[in-house]
Amino acid sequence: MIEEEKHALLQTKCWNFSNRAHNLSDPCHWEGISCNDFGSLVEMNYQQMTTQCYRLADFNFTAFPNLERLTLSERGLIDTIPSQIGSLHKLIHLNLSFNNLTGIIPSQIGALQKLTYLDLFDNSLIGIIPTQIGYLQNLTYLDLSYNSLTGSIPSQIGSLHNLIELDLSCNCLTNPVPTQIEDLLQLTYLNLSYNNIVSRNEHALLQRKWWNLSNGGSHYYCDWDGIPCDGLGRVILINQPRIYSQHPQLVDLNFTELERLKYLNISRMGITGTIPTHIGGLQNLNYLDLSCNNLTGIIPTHIAGLQNLNYLDLSCNNFSGGIPSLIFNLRDLQHFDVSQNQLSGGVPEKLENFNNHFHVDVSQNNLNGNVPDILNDYLHVDGNFSHNKFNGILPSSICSEPPSCSIDLSYNSISGSIPGEFGRLQYINLSYNLLSGYVPSEVYSSFPHDILNGNRELLTPEKIHKGSKSWLKIIIPLTIFLVITFVVGFILFESFKKHKKSISKAREAKNGDLFFIWNYDGKIAYEDIIEATEDFDIKYCIGTGAYRSVYRAQLPSGKIIALKKLHRREYGNTFLAKSFHNEVKMLSEIRHRNIVKLHGFCLHNQCMFLIYEYMERGSLFYVLNYDDEAKELNWSKRVNAIKGITNALLYMHHHCAPSIIHRDITSNNILLNSKMEAFLSDFGTARIIDPDTSNQTLLVGTYGYVAPELAYTLVVTEKCDVYSFGVVTLETIMGRHPGDLILSLSKTCTRSILLKDILDSRLPLPSQKDARDITLLVTIALACLNPSPKSRPSMQQVSQRLLSSSLPLAIPFNNISIQHLANEDMPIM
Repeated sequence: MIEEEKHALLQTKCWNFSNRAHNLSDPCHWEGISCNDFGSLVEMNYQQMTTQCYRLADFNFTAFPNLERLTLSERGLIDTIPSQIGSLHKLIHLNLSFNNLTGIIPSQIGALQKLTYLDLFDNSLIGIIPTQIGYLQNLTYLDLSYNSLTGSIPSQIGSLHNLIELDLSCNCLTNPVPTQIEDLLQLTYLNLSYNNIVSRNEHALLQRKWWNLSNGGSHYYCDWDGIPCDGLGRVILINQPRIYSQHPQLVDLNFTELERLKYLNISRMGITGTIPTHIGGLQNLNYLDLSCNNLTGIIPTHIAGLQNLNYLDLSCNNFSGGIPSLIFNLRDLQHFDVSQNQLSGGVPEKLENFNNHFHVDVSQNNLNGNVPDILNDYLHVDGNFSHNKFNGILPSSICSEPPSCSIDLSYNSISGSIPGEFGRLQYINLSYNLLSGYVPSEVYSSFPHDILNGNRELLTPEKIHKGSKSWLKIIIPLTIFLVITFVVGFILFESFKKHKKSISKAREAKNGDLFFIWNYDGKIAYEDIIEATEDFDIKYCIGTGAYRSVYRAQLPSGKIIALKKLHRREYGNTFLAKSFHNEVKMLSEIRHRNIVKLHGFCLHNQCMFLIYEYMERGSLFYVLNYDDEAKELNWSKRVNAIKGITNALLYMHHHCAPSIIHRDITSNNILLNSKMEAFLSDFGTARIIDPDTSNQTLLVGTYGYVAPELAYTLVVTEKCDVYSFGVVTLETIMGRHPGDLILSLSKTCTRSILLKDILDSRLPLPSQKDARDITLLVTIALACLNPSPKSRPSMQQVSQRLLSSSLPLAIPFNNISIQHLANEDMPIM
């Protein structure tokens, strides 16, 4: 290496370059360093390294005139971007993302005219986007998102004719989108979400040519709802959450200019009107999601002309009429959802044209006719036909060869008997129909018994046992039997009492407290549970889901417990088994008064259940969704419940080494005891954060509670739990999920939303003390919902804020707006 460059590297001691060196005498052989044939530095790539000094200004940029690629992401860099960076005239790749850089973007950035890649994502940069950025004529990638940039988007960006991807999201940009963006003909990815951009003519904006991005990219993803790209295509985001001041209509979109579109997601937009027939012109479309809007009218038959379609979601609208039968001729269709509409008529009697995985959901409509046959050999079938008016009898061939077939036919008017072939399905729900006859043993032994509830004429084994013989035929044998039984039973009872006392004493001496199941040997513990639940009889079941059931049982000690048992059909499911093991591991290692106690477990390939402390009031979600329970959960109890969850997360994040991330904080996973005290539960997806390894993970969690950055980065941190905590806090205060409020936070309209207007209307307005606590909690929740993870408080800061605040309200409670609380300063570390 050239001596001047080597000296510059060694001078920056705090960067610890030499600590990662293989050959200290020649920096060209250091890890992350590349040199050209003349020994001059051309590439420096240092990511996710721990250093003791983080000032970018300490690095001498002028010493490296031949540097072409510079990557210093996730280095914890602080201070400003020095103007000397403009001396790197040969630089083509610059990545300073995931740092703590402050100050402005220097205008000297415009001197890097060979630059093709510029990434400043997730810093704390302020000021305007310099107009000199228009000099970077070779730029193909520009990401300035997740900063605090202000002002307008400079019109000079329109000069970047080679630009393919542009992301300015999550800043404080204002004013209209410059028309010069129309000149970016190579652009395939545009994200301007989470800003304060206001269009001069919103409807005209939709007609502009830059919607037709036919010059570049093979996938287009048009998502007005702010959901980030999932890897299937490109994102076209104008402004989040809506670009309209009033409810838009689909006819406002010029479909003739989107003929090459492959991915269209316009869900949860409040769109009204009907689906225009010319949507059938999008012949390349393979993904269409119009769910959760206010669309009316019929489903046009032209949708059946989209021959490449494999995903269609029209759920949660107000469609009427029938389902066009031609839709079921789309051979590539894998996901079909028209649930929660007002559709009538029937569905084809045979669904046999589809391949591979097939999900169909037509639930919660007014459909009638016969239940369809699904006559094909799928890798997976998932069908929901519940809450309709289907009648007729059950076809025995509903799934001919189902390796993984789940069917929900509950809440219909289906009659006749249950075919024995149903026992081989993965899951079937036949509850609340008009079924009759005997229940086949294959079905009765394969599924939870509640799948048969609500069929009065159905003969289960219990009913058969009780009523299969007439009294006239059994009265004499029964009398004789009772006499003999009484005599023999009395003798056995006395003998059994003596024997049981001796067994009980021996068991207590051997195993200690009966309640702490893991002190038992496995056989005795299992036998106790079987005895307490009568082999998991349905009468002890207090809740059931797709994968598991929950039972309430009383142990011999008199203690009440809850058991979470995996359904028998799921024992081979590796993911669910791993979730059970993970929950045992987590709860066996941590103890906290606001974390539900695990009292025991059985993890066997033939039976899997977990034993918990019993919570009398059920989940927070359940309480908030029933008026009587919600009224009992008054303001002071809600405040205490939130404080309890704060304490649990504080313990997990800051008092456990290493930290534990729950990853699924929801109102369903918060349980309440008889005193309405809150306990965190369901640790199946929890994860220990290892500071020495990558924390990248699969996207898990519950929709509506997952932090937005997970969809971009899949990197799990404590701030993911903080975001979910913010959602649950607002849900507890509002009495419902705060989805609409969260979407409105980036809009100025929140100035007109008063705090008192979002409170749960089932409770009276809070007292002065409760009003102060509620105001503080909403302020904290809004800080936790910041789109930028670094701008969210830690749970330690949340706890300190809750403990330190006793000041009276600065303005009357009835005058406090959401915008005012969202602008409240909260120290962030």
